[in-house]
Amino acid sequence: MGDVIPSADPDSPICSAKGCRAPARWVLAWNNPKLHTPDRRKTWVACDEHREHLSSFLGMRGFLKDVVPLAEWEQGDDG
Repeated sequence: MGDVIPSADPDSPICSAKGCRAPARWVLAWNNPKLHTPDRRKTWVACDEHREHLSSFLGMRGFLKDVVPLAEWEQGDDG
């Protein structure tokens, strides 16, 4: 991994990958069917570099439900 330049906006989400401080660009919606109801969605956020790795981690466990761009996810929160 190269040097990561922190986001200019301190309130913007950062990648959920351990040790990564890059700005998040993706939302990974998931749930653990042993713990959560089918409609419940937990979220991790990912930078471009870690999107595939985090998606694979959740997918191998059968937890991954959706991967959407962060901007699209935030628009969905508006209404």
